[in-house]
Amino acid sequence: MLENFLPHAVLKAKPNLESRIRTLERDWATVYDMFSGKDNSNFGWDEHRQMVVAEDAVWNSYISSHKVAGQFRHCSFPYYNQLTSIYSKDRATRKDAQTTVDIVKEIDDEDVATANNLEEGNDYHRCEDDVSLNEMYVLHNHNR
Repeated sequence: MLENFLPHAVLKAKPNLESRIRTLERDWATVYDMFSGKDNSNFGWDEHRQMVVAEDAVWNSYISSHKVAGQFRHCSFPYYNQLTSIYSKDRATRKDAQTTVDIVKEIDDEDVATANNLEEGNDYHRCEDDVSLNEMYVLHNHNR
């Protein structure tokens, strides 16, 4: 699709989108850590300006040990609330944090469950599995 709008550009949509998503997640994590980190209760959120607020002394102290956070001192971050709803549930905290071993085991368990389900067969509530959506619509309206 990107090639249709910019035919002579050498841009590929997927790598650029993935890069932008990584940047947004990294920026979100920086702001999120400012609110949820240890001894960071002096930061606030200005809903109107969509930015982190704090007294200069708080900013100076925090930026001295977290250089990347300095970019948010005078800049808004308008997607913070939306990104929080996306990323915060996946953010590992002390409670419910998973190790790599836990994650691999969970994936393996899901794969086994899926394979077992496929082997046993699934009657999809007595529906044929090769029926198209158009056929379902016709069948549904015919049965009315």
